[in-house]
Formats: sequence, structure tokens, C-alpha cells
Amino acid sequence: MTFQFGLSNIYKRGYPKAKTAVMREAGGFMDRGFKGKLRKKELLVGTVLGIASPEVAEIISEVGFDWVWIDMEHAAIDLVQAQIMTQALREGCAAVLRVPWNDSVWIKKTLDIGCDGVIVPQIKTAEEAKAAVQASKYPSEGTRSLGLARASKYGMEFSDYVRKANEEIAIILQIEHIEGVNNVESIIETPGIDAIMIGPYDLSGSLGLIGQLEKPEVEGAIQKVKRHCLEKGTPVGIFADGPESARTHISDGVTLIGMGSDSVYLWKSAKSELERLSESLSD
Repeated sequence: MTFQFGLSNIYKRGYPKAKTAVMREAGGFMDRGFKGKLRKKELLVGTVLGIASPEVAEIISEVGFDWVWIDMEHAAIDLVQAQIMTQALREGCAAVLRVPWNDSVWIKKTLDIGCDGVIVPQIKTAEEAKAAVQASKYPSEGTRSLGLARASKYGMEFSDYVRKANEEIAIILQIEHIEGVNNVESIIETPGIDAIMIGPYDLSGSLGLIGQLEKPEVEGAIQKVKRHCLEKGTPVGIFADGPESARTHISDGVTLIGMGSDSVYLWKSAKSELERLSESLSD
């Protein structure tokens, strides 16, 4: 299998610089290419942002990730902070926001920020999948309500945004419970979804094996979701702890990788440097 890996071209094309203005200019507020790359199954490697800081978001995006996963489900990040973090990203680094729950109000307000896509957690049934899609799309494809916000440049590009949003925003549904695994075939049949994201840790918890990803029951459930998505042609993603885990998933055909998180990168780096200093002083 041949992948078109965004990170592989970083040094060829150079690092695109972040806009100094508040508004990202290329293609409006959304990085218009993210959903297209997702659909073409290009390898897209991102990371989870859980620190409510535009500076951290900007630094992480400058490293060269294809996308960032701004987490409003578990992290102490509100909508205002998520919007500012989105504004801080390097041009070309897509902003994908995980909403706290499959709720039409949360989805509506999150999309109004002007992100490239949403991750909707804990999808267990086709009915829940349909509700998430409906909340994410304007009529007649869905029920998303209309309002002036950053996504439409505060109304300056309202008609253009409304016309294109249904086609250009990525809707990513997260399967992270054994019930969702058991219903994966009907979930991926839902019209309007763009990818499935596997949540391995909550999935392990739903099997009574919290954090034990190596257990056959957990691995089998993960493989079942991958298999059905690949057979259907639905892009599939997963959270990976690090490069080794990511490589394994990529070899299985996974093309949307959320690798690590800002806080873990921070503490691991700080801990490593402190240990190096301590070792050098003890020599």
C-alpha cells in the first residue's frame, strides 16, 4: 500500500508560516484540503491538544503535524479557548475538534468556530451516528442552524460558507465501546460520515480491561472495526501512544493517526532532560 504522507514533504516544501493576522486567509477559515485528503486516504498524522493554550497549539502545528485534535471532551478547553487555539495554527495544519458529547448544540457551536472537522465521541448505534451527521450539516442534508460566527468570517462570507460547509467539513465518528464495535456495520452505512476514529482506551474499559490494549479481546475488537471500515472503503483512524503503535496501525491500513498528546510530549521531554542532567552530574 502506498501512502501520500504529509509529513514526508515537510523539508521539501519548508514550513509554511502562521498568519500574523487573527484570521487564517487561505481558503477562508478552513483548511479546505483536509476532508479531500481524508477521503483519498492519504496518511494524516496529528496529535491531541489538551492544554488550553494558543501558544502550545501554534508550537505543535509548527512541528509539522498534518492536523491537530483539539479535545473538548476530556480537557479543560472551552469554546472560546478552542477558537483561539484554532486561530493560532500554522496554515495547512487542520483543526479537528472533539466535542464533549453527541449533542446538537455542542456540534453547532463547535462548527461555528470555523474548524475543518469534528470528532463525535461514544457512537454506539446507527441512530446515534445519524444524529451526529444531522447536527453537523445544514438543511436539507441536516438540521444545523444558521448563525453569524467565525466560520463565515462573521457574515462577510456567509452565503459562500453555507453553500460549501456540508461538503468541506469532515464528520468523524468515534467508536470506543464494545456496543459500537458490535454495530460497526450499520454505523458505517450511515450517509454523511467521513471517517471512523477508534478510541482504544475507552474500548478496553468497556470490555473490563482498562488500558490493556494488548489483550486479545481488545485487539480483536479494534481489528473488527478496522476490517469493516476497510471493506466498506471508509477511512479509519485511531489514537496511538507513539511511533511504534502508529506504524502498526498504518500497516493495517489506518490513515488517520492521532499520535500522542501535548501534555505527554511536554512531561516526557522535561523528565528526560532532567534525568540527563542528573546522570551527568553523578558521573
